[in-house]
Amino acid sequence: MYEAKSKEIVLRKVREALAMSAPFLPPTPDFTTSVHGPLLEELSVQFAETFIRNAGTFVYCESEEDFFDQLFTFKQERGLDNLYVWESGLKKILHAGGINFNGTEDDFIGKAQAALTTCEALITRTGSILVSSATGSGRRLSVYPEMHLVVAKLSQLVPEIKDALLLMEEKYGKRIPSMISLVSGPSRTADIEKTLVMGAHGPKELILFLIDDYTD
Repeated sequence: MYEAKSKEIVLRKVREALAMSAPFLPPTPDFTTSVHGPLLEELSVQFAETFIRNAGTFVYCESEEDFFDQLFTFKQERGLDNLYVWESGLKKILHAGGINFNGTEDDFIGKAQAALTTCEALITRTGSILVSSATGSGRRLSVYPEMHLVVAKLSQLVPEIKDALLLMEEKYGKRIPSMISLVSGPSRTADIEKTLVMGAHGPKELILFLIDDYTD
């Protein structure tokens, strides 16, 4: 008897709840808006600051000629005898600028001190460099050597990651490269006893030569 009465009370409460109007639902969030606030500084300034905070080495170049001078000096100071460059376009401009490099894969595993590559875009928000396997550098050149040098232009700066991905879509269409990677500073890990180790899974140093292609 008691059980039947309890069941009736529960059923009555359910019927009353169903008869009431639906509860207020919050508006559907707009997933197209950024989770970040607006970028407050010039893109190049904010990118440089974030890139340096990520432990990258930033080298500003006023022109392509200045890039040759800066790269030559960098190679001399670091004693780089084996700078590997595999992209045909880079080979041409370095040859024109009188910069020595290794354009083959000869002894790559044993002698690859450093590599120079281009990139797809520079992302201001995260201070990251977007690289892909679509260039002549492939997958290995930005990962294996202890030192990864990148040459890029100011015109490649974009505000957010989504902007860089849209550029990739415009450039490659449905033939998106099989490897797309965001490089945010040198490779690092603290998995072992929370001790920070540089170069555990990639280059120990990341150096960006940024050419100002907006200079009159």
